[in-house]
Amino acid sequence: MKVLVNAGPWLGVPPPGYGGIENVVATLVPALRERGVSVVLASVGSSTLEVDELISTYDDGQFTELQKPYNQVMGIAHAHQARVAAELRARDDIDLVHDHLEVVGPAMLSALGGPPVLHTLHWDLRKHPAFYGAFPPSIAVNGVSESQLARAPAALRAASLGAVHLATPLADGNGDPRVDRGEHFVVMGRICGLKGQHVAARICQKLGLPLVLAGPVCGRNTAAELDVVTQNPYHPLHSHPDVRYHLDQVSRYLDEERVRWVGAVSGPARDLLYASARAALFPIQWDEPGGTAVVEALALGVPPVGLRRGCLPEIIDHGRTGFLADTEEELAEWMLRVDELDPEECRREARRRFSPSVMADRYLELYETITKRRLPPT
Repeated sequence: MKVLVNAGPWLGVPPPGYGGIENVVATLVPALRERGVSVVLASVGSSTLEVDELISTYDDGQFTELQKPYNQVMGIAHAHQARVAAELRARDDIDLVHDHLEVVGPAMLSALGGPPVLHTLHWDLRKHPAFYGAFPPSIAVNGVSESQLARAPAALRAASLGAVHLATPLADGNGDPRVDRGEHFVVMGRICGLKGQHVAARICQKLGLPLVLAGPVCGRNTAAELDVVTQNPYHPLHSHPDVRYHLDQVSRYLDEERVRWVGAVSGPARDLLYASARAALFPIQWDEPGGTAVVEALALGVPPVGLRRGCLPEIIDHGRTGFLADTEEELAEWMLRVDELDPEECRREARRRFSPSVMADRYLELYETITKRRLPPT
């Protein structure tokens, strides 16, 4: 089987730091190729993932362009997708397209014809109600959790082949530093209101617990980079919601001793920070669709403690591999009990449910289902 995997034009694969969808693709593709699938990757030229072919429109990721006005960036995704369409028109050896490009991907592919398409939904499905409410019937989709699909419009649920949970290479022990757990708690991810870093900071200040916040603010990876934005009232990102959230709701708790923001952390340094944590906190303020960071915490033997929202109840087995709370007060109570959880049980669960091989096998099942639908009658 030859599959064109469309990762989009925003970041390289794997991404240099933060990049949810690109990390998913970077986890899936090697496992597919191990199973004999040839992969044509549609991404940007700076992608370093080993694939059979790479096609691109842009030399490097266009993620930073997203902060500009819509009329300046609206053509980026379309230019990328036009390159994908040209590739599909020019060849007949692609058996299936696995698309990860929000809205633009399925919109253009449904009009193109050609090989069957599986479109993976990585985001909040309450967005784009007009598009998702009349989703193209020729496109099959899958979600990344059952809770995500439960909130989808009827047309999207009708096109769905079910949920495929996200995976992490860490579940196979790849890069697991196996260090002793420290005393600090950690929140890993983009600093924004949806992730609820202010809740974690408030609780840790109240309980006297050390907390490390790790993640970019509006694409700014260090305090120095963020200062350029916050100290210039004319900077185009000065009023960005994520910047204002950090300044107004998070920074008040930062004291460089009890509560610290360390910026974006990637690679081995990120895994070490995570693996040495007493627990990973997920005080999410929205219905998280995928939960990559939760899966990574489990794989590193770090018990996750979070609010009972979105996909978290599907990933965390309360009382065995983590704790779930309904309120901030309950969250604080469970944080004090994390030492009751067994890190090895977390790792076992990650190996069983969230390894790349598990995800790849599930996608191969979906690929077969979709391609059989398109086979001509004998």
